[in-house]
Amino acid sequence: MTTPTLVSPSWLRDAIARTFAGAGVSARGAAAVAEALVDADMRGVPSHGTLLVPMYVERLRAGSVSTADEADVVVDAGAVAVLDAGHALGVLTGDQAMALAVAKAACHGVGVVTVRRAFHFGGAFRYVEAAVAAGCIGIAAANTRPLMPAPGGATPVVGNNPLAVGIPVAGAEPIVLDMALSEAALGKIRLAAQEGRAIPATWATDAQGRPTTDAQAAIDGMLLPAAGHKGYGLALALDVLTGVLSGGGFGPHVRGLYADMAAPNDCAHFFLALGLEAFGGIETVAARTAELAAHATGGPRAPGVERLMLPGQPEAERHAQARGHGVALDASVLAALREAAAGVGVAVGAPEGVGA
Repeated sequence: MTTPTLVSPSWLRDAIARTFAGAGVSARGAAAVAEALVDADMRGVPSHGTLLVPMYVERLRAGSVSTADEADVVVDAGAVAVLDAGHALGVLTGDQAMALAVAKAACHGVGVVTVRRAFHFGGAFRYVEAAVAAGCIGIAAANTRPLMPAPGGATPVVGNNPLAVGIPVAGAEPIVLDMALSEAALGKIRLAAQEGRAIPATWATDAQGRPTTDAQAAIDGMLLPAAGHKGYGLALALDVLTGVLSGGGFGPHVRGLYADMAAPNDCAHFFLALGLEAFGGIETVAARTAELAAHATGGPRAPGVERLMLPGQPEAERHAQARGHGVALDASVLAALREAAAGVGVAVGAPEGVGA
């Protein structure tokens, strides 16, 4: 592993935004994507952060990702809508889709938006946090290329499809459940391969289905589902909510992010915003959730455990710490960012620390 460097979040956002602008993305769109990726780094989820910039840029240059800012609305029916992203950057169409879901929830109590011909949308936490900020409970999901087998199978049939749920909590950060349905996200394995690290044997198999600690062998093999048949079943259900309902790609029709860069990813997304007026309003729901949260974290602890935490709480605390102390960016990731920027005619200078 190369030595990490603490960099200013504002410097990193600017460097990434300038890189995407150099690749033809609008200033608004470039800033939004940069914010999403840096937020993931700040939350301690580097697999969904700056690490992705070279792949995003390569796809923009290859034409498999569009520089458009918005998706087309192809169905608008009361509380439901379907968008066609046209292979635009997933962060931008994800923001658009959740905003539309929130607007529909304000009118109908619930809003559901699916997106077809989509592209990787980064960390799913972004969209459910937006729903919570608008006074809703939010759900976001996506599908990926098949990476996991059915129980007993010898070939991948479902993706490690991400699912996030955001819930307001009175007087505290929202509960944010953000999880992939494999034991570990492929991005984490790619990061381990890039850094030359071994992975736990429970994360993946090699191409023959044997558990492996070799990150590169895992990339060439299959991910293992979280909780076995339960993770597999939930991943399959999410393929329906995303790809099947949207009329977009599902199962074998979704392509790998790192495969043929000229071929669209063609994944699909699902967004739900649940209005809370019918349930007593956001203040009531947030207060009752706070009571539940206190019960969940206030009980006895196992020996050696300092504190009990809610979903999303560690990430929120890391994000707050990064605002004051900087983002720990691995030197290899920083070098790859510079190379991607140079490829579109953008110079990324020496990183600035916090306060610089």
